[in-house]
Amino acid sequence: MRVALIQQKSYPTKQQTIDKTLYMITKAKEQDANLVILQELHQDRYFCINESIKNFDLANDFENDLKFWSKVAKDNKIVLVTSLFEKRVAGVYHNSAFVFDSDGSLAGKYRKMHIPHDQGFYEKFYFTPGDLGFCPIDTSVGRLGVLICWDQWFGEAARIMALKGAEILIYPTAIGWFDSDSEDEKKRQLDAWITIQRSHAISNSLPLVSVNRVGFEKDDKNLIDGIRFWGNSFIVGNQGEFLKQASSDKEEIILHDIDLKRCEKIRQIWPFFRDRRVDFYDELNKKFLS
Repeated sequence: MRVALIQQKSYPTKQQTIDKTLYMITKAKEQDANLVILQELHQDRYFCINESIKNFDLANDFENDLKFWSKVAKDNKIVLVTSLFEKRVAGVYHNSAFVFDSDGSLAGKYRKMHIPHDQGFYEKFYFTPGDLGFCPIDTSVGRLGVLICWDQWFGEAARIMALKGAEILIYPTAIGWFDSDSEDEKKRQLDAWITIQRSHAISNSLPLVSVNRVGFEKDDKNLIDGIRFWGNSFIVGNQGEFLKQASSDKEEIILHDIDLKRCEKIRQIWPFFRDRRVDFYDELNKKFLS
């Protein structure tokens, strides 16, 4: 599996952003990538920076978007992980990943399960929580455990994907900081983001990729100055070791060959799955314990 992460910024229009994505996909294909992963809500700006009813119109082209990215996967003969604003029915929208196989067919989809709602990240205003559960998607290059952004902070999601046979964990992401944050705070946030995901790779003995956007995106309502997305897209191996990492501020294509057979070897050495005490985990089904 030669995986390519497309780390990019958004441009003034959707078409300009997509044009840059297509250029980067072409470059990745020229380097023999067979799995290409795009960042969260990659077609345009991160519109969840504020609450605006007009932004629901961004999902009106959803069906055409599906056809478009299907063709991109087919034309480039790649497995393509996209992240789209899904309009399900009137008034019900999802933040969803659609995976297209190398023949353009839809291999599967995942609807974001954990929906954040913080300053500058008002996703609960737009997205209904996913209802498809945590199910790996079978493709011609392997079984993909696709999750989205806020999902990356929850070990339960990664574990269920692993228990269902995912061969790699994949997190399309849109995360950044505010310029007003102190340098120490920025470092703590970035370190926490990387560390939690590396822990999922380690505890499940799976390779993991996380692809984030870069660039400063202004709040068009001027409620906040904007978000500076911190990039740092990365690939780690089955023991959490860094294989590749992008910069914090540049558009980049991150490529790496991943050995899916390594999982079995690592699980023989570190048998986390053997020693799980599932007979004592019922309490995890409760919100709080007193």
